Amino acid sequence: MKNYLLKVVAATVLLASVSTVWSQTNAPAPKKKIRIVLVGDSTVNDGGGWGYGFKQFLTGDVECINTAANGRSSKSFIAEGKWTNALALKGDYYFIQFGHNDEPGKGPERETDPATTYTQNLARYVDEARAVGGKPILVTSLTRRQFDKPEATKLKPNLMPYVEAMKKVAAEKNVPTIDLHTSSVALCEKIGPEETARFNPDGKDGKPDTTHLKGDARVVFARLVVDELRKAVPELARHLLVEPKLVAIKDSQGKPTETLEKDESKNTKN
Repeated sequence: MKNYLLKVVAATVLLASVSTVWSQTNAPAPKKKIRIVLVGDSTVNDGGGWGYGFKQFLTGDVECINTAANGRSSKSFIAEGKWTNALALKGDYYFIQFGHNDEPGKGPERETDPATTYTQNLARYVDEARAVGGKPILVTSLTRRQFDKPEATKLKPNLMPYVEAMKKVAAEKNVPTIDLHTSSVALCEKIGPEETARFNPDGKDGKPDTTHLKGDARVVFARLVVDELRKAVPELARHLLVEPKLVAIKDSQGKPTETLEKDESKNTKN
């Protein structure tokens, strides 16, 4: 009788062990999050751009990695190896925005020509993102918020050659486009100079910085990106929140901030 009971116990333990191994082996794998990689300059990064605000509109099944860096152009981002690093992340989607530091006067290491080198660089971004299995999305440059005079209702034209060049590449390569330049111009001109000034951080020279964003402004302009994204890339619409997750805007370390991240490039403005 005793031997019989021992055999029953042993069989029960063995069955439990087999059941545990089977359940562990056949358990459904955790669902992979959608990975979005942001690529661009300081108007995209988390400190003084729309990148941090954009993250607040994403559902929990999406992870967003912001590789945008201060002072970079479509040229220098590649030359410094930052694009190679971004590709290594194997993103499902690559949001690509350049233009501010591609302009004349930024130096030979960064300047590009809208009609030639800038479009060539954008084409490379598109092709190489697709080569790693990612879907590229081109984002036209956030406008600079400079009015001709305090009572003016129109912004000074800026960045248009680069905006138009990006749209051309997008059309030729069938790439979804977020026209942030147009929507940000429309917003600023609608609310006027006084309200627009609330978006401006203080520059290092003590004057208003009309390129970057402070505080909640990062969410305001991110919302423009999100609103267009719902239409441009419909499959992402269900992963976008109507309202941001956070009300208090903080930096990447979770501290309240109204200042820009330290500029690692030669350019001290953007």
